[in-house]
Amino acid sequence: MKVGFLYSIIRPEEKLLLQELRKRNVEVVKIDDGSEFFDISKNNFKIDVLLERSVSYSRGLYISKIFEGYGIPVVNRSAVSENCGDKFVTSRILTENKIPTPKVIMAFTPETALEAVEKMGYPCVIKPVVGSWARLVSKITDRHSAEAVIEHKKVLGGVQHSVFYIQEYVEKPGRDIRAFVVDGKTICAIYRSSEHWITNTARGGKASNCPVTKELDEICRKAAKAVGGGILAIDLFETKKGLVVNEVNHTMEFRNSITATGVNIPEKMIDYVLKVAKNGKD
Repeated sequence: MKVGFLYSIIRPEEKLLLQELRKRNVEVVKIDDGSEFFDISKNNFKIDVLLERSVSYSRGLYISKIFEGYGIPVVNRSAVSENCGDKFVTSRILTENKIPTPKVIMAFTPETALEAVEKMGYPCVIKPVVGSWARLVSKITDRHSAEAVIEHKKVLGGVQHSVFYIQEYVEKPGRDIRAFVVDGKTICAIYRSSEHWITNTARGGKASNCPVTKELDEICRKAAKAVGGGILAIDLFETKKGLVVNEVNHTMEFRNSITATGVNIPEKMIDYVLKVAKNGKD
Protein backbone atom coordinates (compact mmCIF):
# COMPACT_ATOMS: atom_id res chain seq x y z
CA MET A 1 0.00 0.00 0.00
CA LYS A 2 1.19 3.52 -0.82
CA VAL A 3 0.05 6.56 1.16
CA GLY A 4 0.52 10.03 -0.30
CA PHE A 5 1.43 12.57 2.36
CA LEU A 6 0.69 16.16 1.31
CA TYR A 7 2.41 18.78 3.45
CA SER A 8 3.67 22.36 3.58
CA ILE A 9 6.09 22.00 6.48
CA ILE A 10 6.87 19.09 8.78
CA ARG A 11 5.49 20.17 12.16
CA PRO A 12 5.38 17.92 15.25
CA GLU A 13 1.98 16.65 14.05
CA GLU A 14 3.37 15.58 10.69
CA LYS A 15 6.33 13.87 12.38
CA LEU A 16 3.95 11.88 14.59
CA LEU A 17 1.80 10.87 11.62
CA LEU A 18 4.84 9.80 9.61
CA GLN A 19 6.12 7.76 12.55
CA GLU A 20 2.77 6.04 12.78
CA LEU A 21 2.79 5.26 9.06
CA ARG A 22 6.27 3.74 9.35
CA LYS A 23 5.01 1.42 12.10
CA ARG A 24 2.47 0.02 9.63
CA ASN A 25 5.14 -0.80 7.04
CA VAL A 26 3.32 1.13 4.34
CA GLU A 27 5.16 3.07 1.67
CA VAL A 28 4.89 6.84 2.11
CA VAL A 29 5.11 9.21 -0.86
CA LYS A 30 5.82 12.69 0.47
CA ILE A 31 4.35 15.51 -1.62
CA ASP A 32 5.51 19.06 -0.85
CA ASP A 33 2.69 21.40 -1.86
CA GLY A 34 5.20 24.16 -2.58
CA SER A 35 7.66 22.29 -4.78
CA GLU A 36 5.41 20.08 -6.93
CA PHE A 37 3.27 20.91 -9.94
CA PHE A 38 0.26 18.86 -10.99
CA ASP A 39 -1.05 17.91 -14.44
CA ILE A 40 -4.81 17.77 -13.91
CA SER A 41 -5.26 15.38 -16.87
CA LYS A 42 -2.51 12.89 -16.01
CA ASN A 43 -1.87 11.07 -12.74
CA ASN A 44 1.85 10.86 -12.08
CA PHE A 45 1.37 9.72 -8.47
CA LYS A 46 0.89 6.02 -7.90
CA ILE A 47 -0.71 6.06 -4.47
CA ASP A 48 -3.77 4.45 -2.85
CA VAL A 49 -4.83 7.40 -0.70
CA LEU A 50 -3.77 11.01 -0.06
CA LEU A 51 -3.53 12.38 3.49
CA GLU A 52 -3.89 16.15 3.17
CA ARG A 53 -1.87 18.10 5.77
CA SER A 54 -1.24 21.39 3.96
CA VAL A 55 -0.94 24.50 6.11
CA SER A 56 -2.36 26.51 3.20
CA TYR A 57 -6.12 26.11 2.88
CA SER A 58 -6.15 26.97 -0.82
CA ARG A 59 -3.26 24.67 -1.73
CA GLY A 60 -4.73 21.77 0.21
CA LEU A 61 -8.17 22.31 -1.32
CA TYR A 62 -7.08 22.48 -4.95
CA ILE A 63 -4.58 19.65 -4.70
CA SER A 64 -7.25 17.50 -3.03
CA LYS A 65 -9.59 18.21 -5.95
CA ILE A 66 -6.83 17.27 -8.41
CA PHE A 67 -6.23 13.92 -6.73
CA GLU A 68 -9.95 13.23 -6.49
CA GLY A 69 -10.03 13.88 -10.24
CA TYR A 70 -7.41 11.14 -10.60
CA GLY A 71 -9.78 8.80 -8.74
CA ILE A 72 -7.63 8.74 -5.59
CA PRO A 73 -9.45 9.06 -2.24
CA VAL A 74 -8.35 12.00 -0.07
CA VAL A 75 -8.50 12.41 3.70
CA ASN A 76 -10.25 14.72 4.25
CA ARG A 77 -12.32 15.02 1.08
CA SER A 78 -12.22 18.40 -0.69
CA ALA A 79 -15.93 18.88 0.07
CA VAL A 80 -15.17 18.56 3.78
CA SER A 81 -12.28 21.02 3.45
CA GLU A 82 -14.60 23.55 1.80
CA ASN A 83 -17.21 23.07 4.51
CA CYS A 84 -14.68 23.61 7.31
CA GLY A 85 -12.16 26.00 5.75
CA ASP A 86 -14.65 28.83 5.21
CA LYS A 87 -16.22 29.98 8.47
CA PHE A 88 -19.33 31.30 6.72
CA VAL A 89 -19.93 27.92 5.08
CA THR A 90 -19.43 26.13 8.41
CA SER A 91 -21.83 28.47 10.21
CA ARG A 92 -24.44 28.05 7.48
CA ILE A 93 -24.21 24.25 7.63
CA LEU A 94 -24.45 24.20 11.43
CA THR A 95 -27.43 26.56 11.36
CA GLU A 96 -29.23 24.58 8.65
CA ASN A 97 -28.73 21.38 10.66
CA LYS A 98 -30.03 23.04 13.84
CA ILE A 99 -26.74 22.50 15.65
CA PRO A 100 -26.25 25.20 18.32
CA THR A 101 -23.71 27.78 17.11
CA PRO A 102 -23.11 31.51 17.71
CA LYS A 103 -25.22 33.89 15.63
CA VAL A 104 -23.50 35.32 12.54
CA ILE A 105 -24.24 38.37 10.38
CA MET A 106 -22.49 38.83 7.03
CA ALA A 107 -21.77 42.21 5.45
CA PHE A 108 -19.86 43.27 2.34
CA THR A 109 -19.16 46.99 2.70
CA PRO A 110 -17.68 48.99 5.60
CA GLU A 111 -20.95 50.88 5.99
CA THR A 112 -23.16 47.79 6.25
CA ALA A 113 -20.56 46.09 8.45
CA LEU A 114 -20.86 48.89 11.00
CA GLU A 115 -24.66 48.64 10.86
CA ALA A 116 -24.40 44.87 11.37
CA VAL A 117 -22.12 45.27 14.39
CA GLU A 118 -24.56 47.72 15.95
CA LYS A 119 -27.42 45.27 15.32
CA MET A 120 -25.45 42.35 16.77
CA GLY A 121 -24.57 44.40 19.85
CA TYR A 122 -21.42 44.75 21.93
CA PRO A 123 -19.26 42.87 22.47
CA CYS A 124 -19.09 40.90 19.24
CA VAL A 125 -16.33 39.35 17.14
CA ILE A 126 -15.09 40.09 13.61
CA LYS A 127 -13.17 37.27 11.92
CA PRO A 128 -11.75 36.58 8.49
CA VAL A 129 -13.83 33.85 6.82
CA VAL A 130 -10.63 31.90 6.04
CA GLY A 131 -7.82 31.61 8.57
CA SER A 132 -6.51 29.77 11.60
CA TRP A 133 -4.68 30.27 14.91
CA ALA A 134 -7.08 33.17 15.71
CA ARG A 135 -5.17 35.51 13.40
CA LEU A 136 -6.95 38.81 12.65
CA VAL A 137 -9.76 37.92 15.04
CA SER A 138 -11.00 41.03 16.83
CA LYS A 139 -13.25 41.49 19.84
CA ILE A 140 -15.39 44.58 19.26
CA THR A 141 -16.37 46.23 22.51
CA ASP A 142 -17.88 49.54 21.35
CA ARG A 143 -18.53 51.69 18.29
CA HIS A 144 -15.04 53.22 18.38
CA SER A 145 -13.33 49.82 18.20
CA ALA A 146 -15.77 48.75 15.47
CA GLU A 147 -14.93 51.80 13.37
CA ALA A 148 -11.18 51.23 13.87
CA VAL A 149 -11.22 47.53 12.87
CA ILE A 150 -13.51 48.12 9.90
CA GLU A 151 -11.33 51.02 8.72
CA HIS A 152 -8.20 48.85 8.99
CA LYS A 153 -9.85 46.14 6.87
CA LYS A 154 -10.89 48.74 4.30
CA VAL A 155 -7.33 50.10 4.03
CA LEU A 156 -5.79 46.62 3.87
CA GLY A 157 -8.11 45.80 0.96
CA GLY A 158 -8.25 42.52 -0.95
CA VAL A 159 -10.94 39.87 -1.08
CA GLN A 160 -10.24 38.65 2.45
CA HIS A 161 -10.97 42.05 3.97
CA SER A 162 -14.03 42.90 1.86
CA VAL A 163 -16.12 40.16 3.48
CA PHE A 164 -17.21 40.92 7.05
CA TYR A 165 -18.04 37.88 9.20
CA ILE A 166 -19.56 39.25 12.40
CA GLN A 167 -20.13 36.71 15.14
CA GLU A 168 -21.96 36.83 18.44
CA TYR A 169 -19.55 36.98 21.37
CA VAL A 170 -19.98 34.08 23.78
CA GLU A 171 -18.88 34.57 27.38
CA LYS A 172 -16.63 31.65 28.33
CA PRO A 173 -15.64 30.29 31.76
CA GLY A 174 -11.97 30.95 31.02
CA ARG A 175 -11.83 28.03 28.61
CA ASP A 176 -13.30 26.36 25.57
CA ILE A 177 -13.36 22.76 24.37
CA ARG A 178 -11.64 21.08 21.44
CA ALA A 179 -12.96 17.60 20.67
CA PHE A 180 -11.52 15.18 18.14
CA VAL A 181 -13.82 13.16 15.91
CA VAL A 182 -12.41 10.39 13.72
CA ASP A 183 -14.64 8.25 11.50
CA GLY A 184 -17.77 9.40 13.32
CA LYS A 185 -16.41 8.70 16.82
CA THR A 186 -15.51 11.31 19.45
CA ILE A 187 -12.14 9.87 20.50
CA CYS A 188 -11.16 12.51 23.10
CA ALA A 189 -11.39 16.18 24.04
CA ILE A 190 -9.42 18.87 25.81
CA TYR A 191 -10.18 22.05 27.68
CA ARG A 192 -8.17 25.03 26.39
CA SER A 193 -7.78 27.45 29.28
CA SER A 194 -6.45 31.00 29.26
CA GLU A 195 -6.88 34.33 31.01
CA HIS A 196 -7.17 35.86 27.53
CA TRP A 197 -10.51 35.68 25.69
CA ILE A 198 -8.71 33.77 22.91
CA THR A 199 -7.97 30.29 24.27
CA ASN A 200 -6.22 28.59 21.31
CA THR A 201 -3.20 26.55 22.40
CA ALA A 202 -1.33 28.18 19.49
CA ARG A 203 -1.86 31.45 21.37
CA GLY A 204 -0.84 30.20 24.81
CA GLY A 205 -3.93 28.33 25.97
CA LYS A 206 -3.23 25.43 28.34
CA ALA A 207 -4.54 21.96 27.46
CA SER A 208 -6.13 19.61 30.00
CA ASN A 209 -8.33 16.55 29.64
CA CYS A 210 -12.04 17.09 29.05
CA PRO A 211 -14.34 14.12 29.71
CA VAL A 212 -16.37 13.08 26.68
CA THR A 213 -19.87 13.33 28.09
CA LYS A 214 -23.00 12.16 26.30
CA GLU A 215 -23.87 15.79 25.47
CA LEU A 216 -20.41 16.49 24.07
CA ASP A 217 -20.33 13.26 22.07
CA GLU A 218 -23.74 13.84 20.52
CA ILE A 219 -23.14 17.42 19.40
CA CYS A 220 -19.68 16.59 18.05
CA ARG A 221 -20.91 13.62 16.04
CA LYS A 222 -23.76 15.73 14.63
CA ALA A 223 -21.38 18.54 13.65
CA ALA A 224 -18.90 16.12 12.08
CA LYS A 225 -21.63 14.41 10.08
CA ALA A 226 -23.05 17.76 8.94
CA VAL A 227 -19.75 18.89 7.38
CA GLY A 228 -19.07 15.52 5.77
CA GLY A 229 -17.14 13.46 8.32
CA GLY A 230 -13.56 12.22 8.28
CA ILE A 231 -10.87 13.46 10.68
CA LEU A 232 -12.03 16.61 12.43
CA ALA A 233 -11.54 18.84 15.47
CA ILE A 234 -14.67 20.51 16.84
CA ASP A 235 -14.28 23.72 18.86
CA LEU A 236 -17.07 24.37 21.33
CA PHE A 237 -18.16 26.86 23.96
CA GLU A 238 -19.87 26.03 27.26
CA THR A 239 -22.94 28.21 27.87
CA LYS A 240 -25.81 28.28 30.33
CA LYS A 241 -28.02 26.78 27.62
CA GLY A 242 -25.56 24.00 26.81
CA LEU A 243 -22.72 23.45 24.34
CA VAL A 244 -22.44 25.45 21.13
CA VAL A 245 -20.13 24.70 18.19
CA ASN A 246 -17.83 27.56 17.26
CA GLU A 247 -15.73 26.07 14.44
CA VAL A 248 -14.83 22.77 12.78
CA ASN A 249 -11.22 22.13 11.70
CA HIS A 250 -10.24 19.73 8.91
CA THR A 251 -6.40 19.72 9.23
CA MET A 252 -6.12 20.25 12.96
CA GLU A 253 -3.08 20.38 15.19
CA PHE A 254 -3.07 17.90 18.06
CA ARG A 255 0.42 17.87 19.62
CA ASN A 256 -0.81 19.35 22.93
CA SER A 257 -3.75 16.96 23.22
CA ILE A 258 -2.04 13.54 23.27
CA THR A 259 -0.50 13.81 26.75
CA ALA A 260 -3.51 15.68 28.16
CA THR A 261 -6.00 13.01 27.05
CA GLY A 262 -3.84 9.88 27.05
CA VAL A 263 -5.22 9.05 23.59
CA ASN A 264 -2.91 8.22 20.71
CA ILE A 265 -4.53 10.62 18.24
CA PRO A 266 -2.16 9.98 15.30
CA GLU A 267 -2.76 6.23 15.64
CA LYS A 268 -6.53 6.77 15.32
CA MET A 269 -5.99 9.08 12.34
CA ILE A 270 -3.79 6.60 10.47
CA ASP A 271 -6.22 3.76 11.24
CA TYR A 272 -8.84 5.77 9.38
CA VAL A 273 -6.53 6.73 6.49
CA LEU A 274 -5.65 3.08 5.88
CA LYS A 275 -9.34 2.12 6.11
CA VAL A 276 -10.13 4.66 3.39
CA ALA A 277 -7.25 3.35 1.25
CA LYS A 278 -8.55 -0.20 1.60
CA ASN A 279 -12.14 0.73 0.79
CA GLY A 280 -11.18 3.10 -2.01
CA LYS A 281 -13.34 5.94 -0.72
CA ASP A 282 -13.79 8.31 2.23
